[in-house]
Order: sequence, then structure tokens, then C-alpha cells
Amino acid sequence: MHSYDMFLWVAYPWLAVAAFAVGVFWRYRTDQFGWTTHSSQIYESRLLRLSSPLFHYGMLFVFLGHIMGLAFPKSWTRAVGIPDHAYHLVATIPGTIAGIAAVVGLVGLIYRRRVNRSVFLATSRQDKVMYVLLAAAILLGFLATVSTQVFGGPHGYDYRETISPWLRQLFIFNPHPEWMQDVPWQFKAHVVAGFTLIAVWPFTRLVHAFSAPVGYLTRPYVVYRSRDITTQPSRQHVAWEPIQHNKKQPKDEARWTGA
Repeated sequence: MHSYDMFLWVAYPWLAVAAFAVGVFWRYRTDQFGWTTHSSQIYESRLLRLSSPLFHYGMLFVFLGHIMGLAFPKSWTRAVGIPDHAYHLVATIPGTIAGIAAVVGLVGLIYRRRVNRSVFLATSRQDKVMYVLLAAAILLGFLATVSTQVFGGPHGYDYRETISPWLRQLFIFNPHPEWMQDVPWQFKAHVVAGFTLIAVWPFTRLVHAFSAPVGYLTRPYVVYRSRDITTQPSRQHVAWEPIQHNKKQPKDEARWTGA
């Protein structure tokens, strides 16, 4: 066991998670007004309207696939009667479709941000770093899925015997870095890129993911009514109103009184 294995598969993930937790707390306490996507829709909306849903829905299903594959042991799926080959097909086919959607959406977002001058000028250095790390994590994960799962034989690479138990044990402070030694390099690179993204997550616009409008799904309907043009506007209360002029009274004798 080399020292860099201990760093990559024990120390680095712990440092990344610590940076994530501290960063989210610090960002929430000091920069709530900056807790936003910094939307650039005002500059360009056509490409955004196509790319953003592809990316966000693709990433949602990718995230659910990661939860299913990493959090649930193989013994659990076998216990409910799901054969390993059936699990492989269910994880690979929808996962590949979700990955394609996320990659296409991300390429569209980056293309839009690069070719549209107004959007490009609104892109900060922090945004550029975020896009590089985000693209690296997504593309390496997609590469790992395609090379080892889609074209890796009928059963693919069984990450549930190495990566999944390594990650679960890591988070209960029982590290086993030796379980990552024989993992394909594509998955290793994806894991390192993923934890790097986690470490910088709170310091980028990605923090807006924790402000998803979940309440929008259950809020009451907003009722819109057209204005009736036959209805006269109601008279507002005025604190002081002039007394009507008496025709026999000169204009300069008009007085004011409290309403």
C-alpha cells in the first residue's frame, strides 16, 4: 500500500467532505444574498431553454443512480429478488440515457456561455473553474459507464464489490483503501474528480442546488383575474382634501381642512 493510496482513498475524501460542510455553513452565514444561480436568462434564453432542462433532469437521474448503486449493498437487491444481471441492465441502460442527457445539456450550456458575448462577459473566473470541474466529473463518469458497463461484457464491472463498500465504510470512519487498488482507472479518475467538485461546491453557484423550490410543488394555485374595464377604480383615502369652492367666494379664500 503506497502513501498516495492512503491520501487519495482516505484523506482526500475526508478533506473534501469537511471543506463541503464548513463551506456550506460559512456561505449560509455570510452570503445568503449570493446564494443564487446568478441567472443569465436575461441575456439569452433560447439555448438556455433547451440545454438547462436536459442538464438538470439528466443530473437528477444520475444522482439517483449513484444513490442506488453506492448506498444499497448487493445483498439487499438479491434479498428482494433482483438478479445481478437484471440490476446491471437497469443501472446501465437508464444510467447511460441520463448521462447522455446531462452531457448534451452541459455542452449546450458551455457553448451558450462561450459564443454569446453578453453571457460570456457575465461569466466570472469562479464560474469558469466550476464548469471545468463539473465537466471533468461528468465526462469521466460517463466514460467509466460506457467503457466498463456498456462495452465491458455482459456483466460489466461490478463496482458494488469494491467502490460501493469502500465508500460506505469510509463514511463510518472504517477506511479500506486497498479495495480501490484494482478498480479501473476510469472509475478512480471519476471518484477523484467527484470529490474535488464536492470540495469547491459551496464556493460556487452550485450551492443553489440546496435552494431548490421544493415548496413550489405543494403551494396553492395562483389565481389570475382580468381587470374589468367597466369597474371604476375605488377611491383612495386622502388625508387632506380641499373644500369645494363656492361660486360666490373668491379663489384666494379657498381653505383646507382635515378629512
